[in-house]
Formats: sequence, C-alpha cells, structure tokens
Amino acid sequence: TVFNDRHFSCENCDGCVSGGFDSATSQIVLCQNNIRHQSHMNRVVTHELIHAFDHCRAHVDWFKNVKHLACSEIRAANLSGDCTLMNEITRFKFGLKGHHQTCVRDRAIRSILAVRKVSKETAEKAVDEVFDACFNDLEPFGRIPHSKTDAKRAYRDFQNRDRYNANL
Repeated sequence: TVFNDRHFSCENCDGCVSGGFDSATSQIVLCQNNIRHQSHMNRVVTHELIHAFDHCRAHVDWFKNVKHLACSEIRAANLSGDCTLMNEITRFKFGLKGHHQTCVRDRAIRSILAVRKVSKETAEKAVDEVFDACFNDLEPFGRIPHSKTDAKRAYRDFQNRDRYNANL
C-alpha cells in the first residue's frame, strides 16, 4: 500500500540509525534525532532513495533474500556519498588504493547487520557474492556522484539521453 500523502516521515529512532526505507508503505523514514547536519540528511535521503529505486526496478525481496538486500546496500553506499574521502576522514578511516570499494563493502555489511538478524559471516558472504555486479550498477545516475559537479553531470546526461538514442 502506498500512502501518497506521506512518502517521507521524520521520526525519533533508536541507536545510531539515520534512516530507513519501509517497503510496505514505500516510505522513507528520516531519524530526526540522529541527523545533525544538512549534508548528512542529503546522504541519508539519497541512500534511502536508492533503496526505493531498487524496490521499484528490481522487485527486491527485502526479508527473504539477503543477497537482494546486500545488493541494494552496496548500491546505496556506493552512490549516496556515504564513502566519500571527506566522510571517511571524519570517521578516521581512509586509505589510498581501493578504499572506496572497501568502505562500500564495510558499510553494506554494517547496514545488513543493523536491519536483519543474520550472522556477520552470512552478511559478508552475501555482500561478497554480489559485490562486483552491484558495485558496477550505477543506475539511476550512470556514474558515482563524488561531488556536486558529478551530480550535475549525471543530471545533464539524463536530460540528454534521448538525443543519443535518437541518433542510433
């Protein structure tokens, strides 16, 4: 059931959760007690919108198929800005080679463990099995938006998508 009058809900949440996507109502929940800055809210909204996109596009079985959940968590961590260099520096976690992938993997595992009662080994196995395909799935942006400039380029590409297809 979709409630057209309320796709976003601001609520107080337990722990350090910042948001969530409720597939039953197609609603994004923002944890108002855990979001302190506009930039953090932007990342949370983007992260949860990736889940909403996956829900519509891929018919994700959120509760029975941990690989489906792992794929959406990988995509959300990859595309939302969760793993930008600046965010990682503020977490005192950063490296040079392959760090973005490491961050995406770790955050996907962490997200699975936060929402499902599965072992860490099960979460790691699910993430590892789908990682390459899901990490390389850049829809709906077509690129990893590392900055506002990248986001603007992705939007421009979206606007021009019919021009390219019309010339084929």
